[in-house]
Amino acid sequence: MKFSPIALTTLAACAAVLPAASQQQSSTYNIELVIFRAATAQGGAENWSAETNAHSVSSGEESASGGNQMGRFVSALPESQFQLNDIANKLRSTGVYAPVAHVAWSQTASAWGTRAGFSVAKLGLNIEGLSGSVSLERGQYLHLGMTLSYAMPNPPAGAGAAPGTTFTLNENRRVRFYERNYYDHPAFGVIALVTPAQGARPAGR
Repeated sequence: MKFSPIALTTLAACAAVLPAASQQQSSTYNIELVIFRAATAQGGAENWSAETNAHSVSSGEESASGGNQMGRFVSALPESQFQLNDIANKLRSTGVYAPVAHVAWSQTASAWGTRAGFSVAKLGLNIEGLSGSVSLERGQYLHLGMTLSYAMPNPPAGAGAAPGTTFTLNENRRVRFYERNYYDHPAFGVIALVTPAQGARPAGR
């Protein structure tokens, strides 16, 4: 069978693209989170019972439908590789915020739109009252999303919340390598950093 010059050019282009696409799907990323709570609510009292998990992240251990690419948990990272220690120390020194968890791990990304992530237990976040998932998705851009619920025995002063109230942070945003990303909530928040596992450099100050 003979191919025309146009067909041969097309086949060559496809062959060049396929390895790059495969490499993109299998790229490994380091994710680091500092979760902190507020001592005093930022803003006035709200109706916390109205918070919802309608767009929650699903567990990465579940099966994806339609053959979509699922992220793979690679390993937890030791504290010696943490890059957000300065942020955690600054939060601690303010007296306004208190870090409650600092964790980092490596994983591959799920396909965009799957909303597939890993549970906080899988990520090593063993904090009383904290549940939910964190997802990393790759489409044209890289997105880090999280749906975290935090039931606090002593909510921040001024929040108008009774002891044991569950607060929910639900956000998904585009991220860039080495940039610190702030996920906001009046009662607690997250500072996140995503870097490539290979050739990683220290985050900018």
